Amino acid sequence: MRVIVNGEPKEFPENYTLGQIMEALGIADKVMAAAVNMEVVKKEKWESFIPKDGDKIELLHFVGGG
Repeated sequence: MRVIVNGEPKEFPENYTLGQIMEALGIADKVMAAAVNMEVVKKEKWESFIPKDGDKIELLHFVGGG
C-alpha cells in the first residue's frame, strides 16, 4: 500500500496497522499524536487501525530544544 507520511510518499505491506508503520519508520516511541486524512486516531487504536492505499498520515512528536 502507498501512503503519504508527513508529506513523503511511503510504501508498506497491505494490512499494516498504524502502529506497524510507526515501528517500520523507527519512531513508534516518539509519536505523540496521529491523524489519517485529517482525522485524529486515538493512541489505543494505533495497533488495530489499518490505513488505506492513498491515505495521508500525519505523525506528530515533540522535539526538545533550548
